Amino acid sequence: MLVTLFLRKSRVTSKFVLIFRSHVLFSPLLLVYTIFRKDDVQFGMPTNFLKEGLMDSVKLGFAPTRRSIFSAPDAVKYRNLTADRLRELGVEFVDIDDINEEGLLYSEDDRLKILEKFKANRVDGLMLPHCNFGTEYVCARLAKDLGVPVLLWGPLDERPEPDGTRLRDTQCGLFATGKVLRRFQVPFTYLTNCRLSDPVFERGVKNFLAVCRVVKTFRNIRILQIGPRPFDFWSTMCNEGELLERFNVQLAPVPLPELTAEVKKAIADGAEVRETIAYCREHMEINVTDEQLTNVAGLAVAMERLVKKYHCNAGAIQCWNALQDELGIMPCAANALLNDKGIPVVCETDIHGAITALMVEAAANDGTRSFFADWTIRHPDIENGELLQHCGPWPLSVAGCKPCITYPLAFDYPGAITAEAKHGDLTLARFDGDNGEYSLLLGNARGVDGPKGMGTYLWVEVENIKRLEAKVVEGPYIHHCVGIHKDVVPVLYEACKYIGVKPDLYDPIEEDVKAYLRGE
Repeated sequence: MLVTLFLRKSRVTSKFVLIFRSHVLFSPLLLVYTIFRKDDVQFGMPTNFLKEGLMDSVKLGFAPTRRSIFSAPDAVKYRNLTADRLRELGVEFVDIDDINEEGLLYSEDDRLKILEKFKANRVDGLMLPHCNFGTEYVCARLAKDLGVPVLLWGPLDERPEPDGTRLRDTQCGLFATGKVLRRFQVPFTYLTNCRLSDPVFERGVKNFLAVCRVVKTFRNIRILQIGPRPFDFWSTMCNEGELLERFNVQLAPVPLPELTAEVKKAIADGAEVRETIAYCREHMEINVTDEQLTNVAGLAVAMERLVKKYHCNAGAIQCWNALQDELGIMPCAANALLNDKGIPVVCETDIHGAITALMVEAAANDGTRSFFADWTIRHPDIENGELLQHCGPWPLSVAGCKPCITYPLAFDYPGAITAEAKHGDLTLARFDGDNGEYSLLLGNARGVDGPKGMGTYLWVEVENIKRLEAKVVEGPYIHHCVGIHKDVVPVLYEACKYIGVKPDLYDPIEEDVKAYLRGE
């Protein structure tokens, strides 16, 4: 078990607070260390190079339900056992134990009070444990009015009494509620009928929390659009109005002169730029001049300032050619620095790419950073191999070697990073759409050896490159994708049902994904 210790500066006392967190399995040989600085510290890196807090909080509305003709005492018993188990798992939830004596949902009068409480607490998901058969119509009404992801589950029924009496009939109630949720046109996630102590319960709850996080992120996207798309990149055009109307995806467009003015201001201010330069010198090989490195640092600081100014959570920049006339550098390394802080910045003003990056990082939710890549060429030696590459915007944390700030492929200006990414298992994804239809391309890959490359790159192997290639060509996708060193395919697949996006698996694994989600 990985035990994480890190310092955080208290917003109340301005003192350092030692935080202890236990999560994910890891090798006991991995040493996690802390460096003491003025600023907050996490994993040996200053906070201003990492997004504050690794995990975004997700809050569940906990609405256990019963039906009157079955045992109320047993329903109360399982209500309490379920709440205790959620606390053991570290789940943040809003209880209804103040609504009635039992803390159970079964009447319309109580449902209205629960709805008001959940809305006031801004819950991100609804859990409906069926502690006996449950009351399906109040469950469906509550779910419909809340409009958040729904987890439908019930504890496994006991052996019948010697006289044949059954106390709960939870499974039967799940069948009923599933049907009524469909009648109400409420999408929901089903976790198989199981015991609270079963490993599948913990896995299912954590998967659902990740789904809620993706949905929460997707419904609150605001992207800093720095300049229009490059003229030659017709493939990266998007429908801004449709993204807003359908998904509440908001763009904050700023012209390049506003960015360059902010770069000059950042350099003149000095402190943040100096700190960024020091970080670059510590963590990268520098094959550019001092002036060019100052511009890289200034650009990184300026973009982060604009992200904060316009209250955005990602960015998309017109990488070339106007920026080079103003600053004399490529933005790739600056993008990489922000990407490592949990602020995805993508290239060629690819708005759909920025949306994808936010989704996959929300699905991972453990500080794992994504990388924005081109599908480029087939592997010369591996039949189902492919080169993922871009000029150099990938976060340093995905590198398998010490990155170098240098010149990119195909451009005569410095400011790109060269580094091969670490190998391992990956998820590859792409949110895209045209002609009013949107989908999320999803699948797995693994890193493999291949010829040396330029920029940030990784050779990968998939199950069937011809099938994947056809998916990308036939669309609605383009040559861009987002990768992440984690399997988040099931979470993203499940999240799609809540956001009006069609999941599009590039390998025939849909039944396997469904089986995993339901607990097999």
